Amino acid sequence: MNYLDFEKPIAELVEQHDKMKHAAEKSGVDATATLNELTEKIYAKRKEIFGNLTPWQRVLVSRHPDRPYALDYIKALTDGNFIELHGDRTVKDDKAMIGGFGQIDGKTVMFIGQQKGRNTKLRQYHNFGMPNPEGYRKALRLMKLAEKFGKPVITLIDTPGAYPGLEAEERGQGEAIARNLLEMARLKVPVICLIIGEGASGGALGIGVGDRVLMLENTWYSVISPESCSSILWRSWDHKEKAAESLKLTATDMIGQGLIDGMVPEPVGGAHVNWDEMFAIAKTTLLQHLEELSAKSIPELCSQRIEKFGRMGVVQEA
Repeated sequence: MNYLDFEKPIAELVEQHDKMKHAAEKSGVDATATLNELTEKIYAKRKEIFGNLTPWQRVLVSRHPDRPYALDYIKALTDGNFIELHGDRTVKDDKAMIGGFGQIDGKTVMFIGQQKGRNTKLRQYHNFGMPNPEGYRKALRLMKLAEKFGKPVITLIDTPGAYPGLEAEERGQGEAIARNLLEMARLKVPVICLIIGEGASGGALGIGVGDRVLMLENTWYSVISPESCSSILWRSWDHKEKAAESLKLTATDMIGQGLIDGMVPEPVGGAHVNWDEMFAIAKTTLLQHLEELSAKSIPELCSQRIEKFGRMGVVQEA
């Protein structure tokens, strides 16, 4: 497992545990009591460290290389009962944006998400989770397909931003994202958006308009990354921690500002520590919200969705 700098005390305890376990197995000595004690210490240390994370540390956790990505969630939530759909029917199939029909607890849902890569080859294949315009147009095509068959939409957001290349701008990156905002606001099916990692700028917002917008505990959602904010304000990345604090980008901050509908807890130590527990928590949460939204009429869903986003950013001058 990979460890972040502030996780080093945990890494040391895990190393002790592994060495003790290996020595016990090799010598045939019963070290159960000592191993259990170390396991309790590891849990306590994780709880201590992850209970007091700074905004910048949460950003680092959201990027942890061992965190589950969108396809990991989809495969776990659907027990492999997932049919991926491809292409925007205009340019190409954007590998940074994945989607298709899947069944979660017997309910058919359209899953759409941004996919990062687990290694260098896959990161290049998925363009580091940064969709091009055709990715957002593919996502919209799948949403409209779900609307046609009356199936809910679940989006899994995890992107450092929409791809900023010249060719993306030439093919209408801004228009593609803006079109998604308009169409998602009036989509005639329940829409749940779950931020599972990074939620950067319009790249995240392009699939982030829903009846429920939720964030995992150790994720972030902001108009700009802390590094980019620091480079603009201070001409250097050295102030990224201060920028992260000022941006108010954590789930707790977002709830306080009324920009999301809830925070989903992660296992102690983060989602990367226990995938199965994280998937179970996500499944329970999504099913609960699906049940609540399914009880509402389509006109009610659309009007409440539009009203919710219409309230954001409103100010009153004295």
